[in-house]
This record gives sequence, structure tokens and C-alpha cells, in this order.
Amino acid sequence: MMAGTATAPAAAAQPNFRVGDERLIKLTANAAKKVSTLLTKQGRPAGVLRVAVIGGGCSGLQYKMDLQDRPQNRDFLVESAGVKVVVDPKSALYVTGSELDYVEALTDGGFKVTNPNAATSCSCGESFSA
Repeated sequence: MMAGTATAPAAAAQPNFRVGDERLIKLTANAAKKVSTLLTKQGRPAGVLRVAVIGGGCSGLQYKMDLQDRPQNRDFLVESAGVKVVVDPKSALYVTGSELDYVEALTDGGFKVTNPNAATSCSCGESFSA
């Protein structure tokens, strides 16, 4: 799942995180381009995309994505397609091996997660069960 257990440089304000690789989560070129654009628009070009799994949705679990300035303590940091992605340890159990894509379309557009751990997903594609 992870390439190593490196930590961030030791500093008082720096969180401790682990460096992972694309076996945890991978972005397509389209997703990376969209995330980079969003980070730049928010004024944080060096920021990260947080991908988390939370309870909810019609299948029991759903994805939550957020743009943040940096990784938090205990996060896994993965660089994929030039974008930094962070995943908390609990969510990593659910997203390992996933691919995040971005589809620009009038209907069913947006970020799409292909998750090999999802046993079922709802018809709207917004939630899953593991």
C-alpha cells in the first residue's frame, strides 16, 4: 500500500505524515488538471487534495473531497500526476487501489472514483459499501 514510512521534516508547526505511492490512490490526467486548476483558483497552488471516506449515502459510505493547505498528522501523502493527495489512515482502508477521474459532461460529470474495494454502489454513483 505504501512505498515507505518517511515523515515530514521535523519542525514545530509541521505535521507528521507518511509518504505513500499510487497503489493507494491514483489520479488521471483529467482529474489532476481539474484539481490543479481549483487549487490555483483558491490561491493555494502548493495545496493538497484530501480524499476521505465517511458514513452516509444510500449505500452506507461516501467520498468526501476537500482542498487543503497541507497534510495533517498521520495522513498518507501520495503524489499522482503532479498533484499531492492526502488520505487519513481510516479512509486508506477503503480507497486503496482507487483511481480518481474527472469527467466534463452535461450529465453525470464531475469527479468519479473507481474503487476495487467497493462491494456495491448505489445507482446515483455517490455512495458505496465495502
